[in-house]
Amino acid sequence: MASKEKTKESKFKKYYKIAVDQISGIFFPILNCLTAATIIKSVITLLASFGVLSPDSGIYMIFWAVSDGFFYYLPFALAYTASKLWKTDTVISMLIPIAMLYPELNALIEGGSELTMLGLKIPTTVYHSSVIPVLLAVGLLYFIEKPCDKFIHESIRGFLKPIICMVIILPVTFMLFGPIGAWIGNILTKIFFTLYNFSSVAAGAFMGLVMQPMVVVGAHWSVVPVSINNVATYGYDVIMPLVGGAVYGQSGAALAVGVITKDKKKKTMAFQASLTAALGVTEPALFGVNVPLIRPMIAACLAGAIGGAIVGLAGTHCNAFAFPSFLTSVAYVGPGFVPFLLSMALSFVLGFLFTIVQKKHINY
Repeated sequence: MASKEKTKESKFKKYYKIAVDQISGIFFPILNCLTAATIIKSVITLLASFGVLSPDSGIYMIFWAVSDGFFYYLPFALAYTASKLWKTDTVISMLIPIAMLYPELNALIEGGSELTMLGLKIPTTVYHSSVIPVLLAVGLLYFIEKPCDKFIHESIRGFLKPIICMVIILPVTFMLFGPIGAWIGNILTKIFFTLYNFSSVAAGAFMGLVMQPMVVVGAHWSVVPVSINNVATYGYDVIMPLVGGAVYGQSGAALAVGVITKDKKKKTMAFQASLTAALGVTEPALFGVNVPLIRPMIAACLAGAIGGAIVGLAGTHCNAFAFPSFLTSVAYVGPGFVPFLLSMALSFVLGFLFTIVQKKHINY
C-alpha cells in the first residue's frame, strides 16, 4: 500500500515538474520585459498623478503605449515563446493572437455581441492580456502540424499548412479554449456573492485565496466587468478591495524566495518579481517564482485569504475601478481604508513568513 502511494506521489512530482518546466520555458524569456513594462507604467502613473506629466502629452502616451501595450498584447509574446519551446512554426503560431486581438473582432467578442460561428454564438471572452487560450491553441497547433508536414507534399505545403491549421484551430479557440477562463471565473464569482450574502469575512477570505490562481488561468477577467458595473451602478465596489492582500501575499512570498535562494539568477528574478507584484502586477511572481515552487504559491494564497478576511470585516469600498496596489490606493479612500492598507502590509509579511518557514521543503 505504501509503495503504491509512493508511486502515485512520484508520478505526480514527475508530471508537475514537466508542467513547471513548460511554464518556465514559456515565461522566462519575457520576464525582464514584463518587469520593465510594470516599472515604466508605474513611474509615468506617479508622474501624472503629481502633475509632472500630462496624460495628454506625447511622452506620456508613448510610454503608456509601450508599457500597457505589452500586457494588452501579451498573447503575441506567449505565442512566440511557446512556438520556440514546442517547435511549432512561429509565423503560423502568431496568426492565432492576430485573430484573437484583431480590433473589430476583438471589440465584438469582448463586448458581448451576438456573433456566431457555425450556427453557434461565440462566447463573450476577454482575449487581451490572456494566457491560457493562446497556449492551448499553440499546443493544438503542434499536433496539427505533424500530419501536415508528413502528408502534404512540400510543393504546396507552404501555403496549404497555414490554411488547414487555422481552419481547425480558430473555431476551437474561439468556441472552447477562449471561454475556459471565463467559465471558471463566472462559477467562482457566483460562489463569492453567495458567500458575501452570508458573510463578508468568508467572502473576503475566499477571494483572497482564489484570486491569484484565477490569474494563472485567466479567469480573473470575468470579475472585472462585475467590479466596473458595481462602480457604475452603486458608486462603489466591494470586490477589488478584497484582493489587495492576494497581490501583496505574492510579493512577500517572492521576496522570501529571493532571500533564501543562493542561485544568482533565481535571486534576481525573485526580487524583480516581488517588486512588480508590489506595483500591482503579479504575473512575474506567479509564473517565474511562486507557481513553479508550489509552496510559496500556497503561502501567498493563505496570506491573501487572511488579508481578504480583514478587508471583508472592515467593509472597504473602492470608489473607482482600479487593481489594488499602493499606487492606486487613492481609489480606496473612504470607509475601511486604513484596514485595507493594513491588510496589504500584513499579507506581504505573512506571505514572506509562510514561505520562509517552509524553506527546507522548497527546491530552490
